[in-house]
Amino acid sequence: MTADSRADHGAAAPLTERQEARRRRILDASARLASRGGFDAVQMREVAEEAGVALGTLYRYFPSKVHLLVAVMQDQLRHLHTTLRKRPPAGTDPADRVAETLMRAFRALQREPQLADAMVRALIFADRGASAEVDEVSRLTTAIILDATGTEHPTPGQLSVVRVIEHTWHSALITWLSGRSSIAQVKIDIETVCRLIGASAPAG
Repeated sequence: MTADSRADHGAAAPLTERQEARRRRILDASARLASRGGFDAVQMREVAEEAGVALGTLYRYFPSKVHLLVAVMQDQLRHLHTTLRKRPPAGTDPADRVAETLMRAFRALQREPQLADAMVRALIFADRGASAEVDEVSRLTTAIILDATGTEHPTPGQLSVVRVIEHTWHSALITWLSGRSSIAQVKIDIETVCRLIGASAPAG
C-alpha cells in the first residue's frame, strides 16, 4: 500500500505537501463536476482528467466514486465549521443557535443543489467499505452542532439529542432535494427538533 492510500484510509502516515495539493485538486475537481451535473457527472476518469492526475493515482486516494463524494462532503463540512467559528450564531438560546447554524448550512447547500444532491446520494449509497468516511461526516456534523450549543462535555442524553437533530437535518435535506418539501417546511422541521436541546439540558 502506498503512502497516499495509507493516509486517506486513516493510517498514521500524514500526507506530504505534494500529496495534499494533489488531494486538494481531486476534491475541487469532483466538486466542480458535481456542481455542473450532479452525482452522474462525477465519473472517475473525468475527475482524473479535471484534476490533472493519472486514473491510477485517483484510485489510490479514493477507491470509488462514493468514497470520493463522501470526502467532498467532509471537506464542505470542515469549511463550514471554520466559517461558523469565525462567525458563530448570535442567538442567546442554544436551540436557536443550532437552528440558525443548520439553516446556514442548508442555505450553503441550496446555492449548489447539484453538488448537494451528489453528496447526499453518496452517503445513501455508501456501504460498509466507506463506513469510516461516513462516520467522519457524522463526527463533523456533531461537532458543528455541539459548538452551536456551547457544550464542551455533552452527556449521553445530549449526544442522543444531537443524533436526532442530525438525522432530521439529513432527512429534511433529502426531502427538499427530491422536491417533496419546501424551504419553509425545512426551517419549521429544524426549529422543531432543535427544541429538544432544552429538554436534554442537565438539571441545575
